[in-house]
Amino acid sequence: MNNKIKKINFNHSIVFFLLCNIFSLTAFKLNILSISPIICLFLILSIGISHGSLDNLKGKKLFQIFGISNFFIFYLSYILIALLIIILWIIVPYISLMIFLIVASYHFGKEDTQFLIIENSFYNQLLFFLKGSLIVFAPLYFHFDETISIFKLLLIDDEAFYNFLNFVETNNILLYGIILSTLSNILLFSKQFELKKFIIFLDYFSIIIINYYFSPLAAFTIYFCFLHSIRHIISLMSELDNNDLRNGFKIFTKKALPLTILTAIFCLIGLYLLNNTFNFDSSIIKIIFIGLASLTFPHILLEYLIEKNEK
Repeated sequence: MNNKIKKINFNHSIVFFLLCNIFSLTAFKLNILSISPIICLFLILSIGISHGSLDNLKGKKLFQIFGISNFFIFYLSYILIALLIIILWIIVPYISLMIFLIVASYHFGKEDTQFLIIENSFYNQLLFFLKGSLIVFAPLYFHFDETISIFKLLLIDDEAFYNFLNFVETNNILLYGIILSTLSNILLFSKQFELKKFIIFLDYFSIIIINYYFSPLAAFTIYFCFLHSIRHIISLMSELDNNDLRNGFKIFTKKALPLTILTAIFCLIGLYLLNNTFNFDSSIIKIIFIGLASLTFPHILLEYLIEKNEK
């Protein structure tokens, strides 16, 4: 990735870090440490979801590599994988959640860092996973009971699972997890000194700050929409027009809007159906996390296949 994008990401991390501090302290003073679930849903369905709404273009690139002309197969496969994840979550929610947390940790760690570190060694993959695991460990460490409440809303009723989490929390294993994530940030930074790589620590402290002050849902929404998604959007803008990022933004908006709106419509239909069985806030939680899981797996699989076959 070119130096222009590195500089933009560096500036983005500085702004995000400063805003996290200002927003967190202001919210603390005003005692507003949670965000309404409906606002979280709106942000995720607009900013958050849009960062994966060009997967159809990536699918075309992959099909060209494979020499497949019938692009309908891509849409069918993508939808079927998403539906399969939802079905598996209903059948085996505990296992689905654990796999989702593991995959999401790697995904967040890699996509938030790979523009700085190109080498894809096994060692780097491990560091990406440990770095991204902060998104899981931080809410559990700072707001254990609230995070457990979210898990329960996600259809997780396995007593052994909660006994395990209580054991982890009681024995400070969550703190060890945060320490490992901290160490991974240090190791990623020390690979090759470059001032712009300092954003690794800015992002780290931003995540710690928002999880310390805000409820788990609010902290995740802030991170997912305003750090992770925007960073990915910047990368997509560069791919669309590396010479003029403003034009790249216009192209991205135009191309991303159809699938973003379509995804949002499906989520709202799902919310309407769930609201007949569960209360409104509970339904929103299910739509956010189970919906994200169903979209994350085909998105990551697509990224993996392109990465492996472009070499």
